[in-house]
Amino acid sequence: MKKMMLTLALMAMATAQTAQAQTTVDFWHSFGDAKRTGWIQARADEFNKANPGVKVVPTYKGSYNDSLQATILAARQGKPPALVQIFEVGSQLALDSGVFQPVSSVKNVDFGDYIKPVINYYTINGKVNSLPFNSSSPVLYYNKDLMKKAGLDPKKPPTTFGGMLDACKKIEAAKLGVTCFGMSLNGWFIEQWMAQQGVTLLNNDNGRKARATATNLDSAAAKNIFTFFKTLQDNKYYTYTGKLEDWDGSDAIFNNQKVVFHITSTADIGNNGEAAKKAGFQMGIGALPIVSGTKRNGVVIGGASVWIPKGIPKPQAEGALDFALYMTNTKNMADWHKLTGYYPVRQSSIDLLRKQGWFTQTPLQLVAFNQLTQTVPSPATAGGLNGAAIQTRKIIEEGVQKVLSGSSVDAALKEAKTRADAALAEYNANFK
Repeated sequence: MKKMMLTLALMAMATAQTAQAQTTVDFWHSFGDAKRTGWIQARADEFNKANPGVKVVPTYKGSYNDSLQATILAARQGKPPALVQIFEVGSQLALDSGVFQPVSSVKNVDFGDYIKPVINYYTINGKVNSLPFNSSSPVLYYNKDLMKKAGLDPKKPPTTFGGMLDACKKIEAAKLGVTCFGMSLNGWFIEQWMAQQGVTLLNNDNGRKARATATNLDSAAAKNIFTFFKTLQDNKYYTYTGKLEDWDGSDAIFNNQKVVFHITSTADIGNNGEAAKKAGFQMGIGALPIVSGTKRNGVVIGGASVWIPKGIPKPQAEGALDFALYMTNTKNMADWHKLTGYYPVRQSSIDLLRKQGWFTQTPLQLVAFNQLTQTVPSPATAGGLNGAAIQTRKIIEEGVQKVLSGSSVDAALKEAKTRADAALAEYNANFK
């Protein structure tokens, strides 16, 4: 009996020592749906099984902004998670908070396999600050059946603003009872169209050479974009829900066949494709239409990356990075792409998908990949760093909304620039 008790006691001690030796990596993310949350948990379970000294604990922490603010607060209280998902426009806020460390400083990592336009966004002052995870860009969605009815060739979707307006004219003449074009009113798209024209949204090389102090909303590039919306509105070629950043509402307009053309994220190719099948129409994907007469420069990456707070024990930081690298490895990113439509962020993942014949099975995704991989690296396509990005995006959206309500392009741009520049100045005043 005594021998049995001694054995049980020794086993209990061993279990306790193992628990003490185990490093816990809390991972806060912003995916609340079962599909993506389940995928993350499955990767954590696999990693934990292969690495008994580390226990990754994924937790849904609300929206991107909620999660970022919760992390900053927790860090200042000395209790940050070891890994957190932060949206791309939160990068400057994350840097300015002072609570994160560059992932490139945790330990030596070769980032060469990550797709250039993706890793470039998160490389600031020569340091890779965060590891790309869920990345996306905008593409053109179109209803092939409605295009045919309007006498348009579904194999040749519009690639420019002028081409879009020409197509809209034919759709209007065909009297199909639908609107030509609809998309969410989102500042992300404005930045994309600025970059496509080779122009940064912000001064100082998009805030990458020095802190951004002003927008370039007084540029000819910005006027081209606002004028496009003005022309669409004047001819009744455009519709949206009336709300800002209404992704789901705009998707619903397209999926209910109320518009022929739609622009949204590559991450929605899967969901919109399924909705199109249910609605009984063929969906096509084309490159993001750009300003007529300009050279295609490529897209600014959207989505989010994972960051590691500073001040945490070295084993925690290394465990967090090891898990982040595992979660974004070649196979996992290929699977993630298949599940969600997000870019797989690694070149080797694209190669694997090609080898598997994925693009033959799903040719719509190939358009999105080509658009990304052909992006020309520049401050414009690297994306803007802006601590007031949430506020300035809304101001830009409200500027477009005023044009749609009848305001002149010049007046809307002047007001938007004044307000956005003031928001930048107010934010920057915290760092003098």
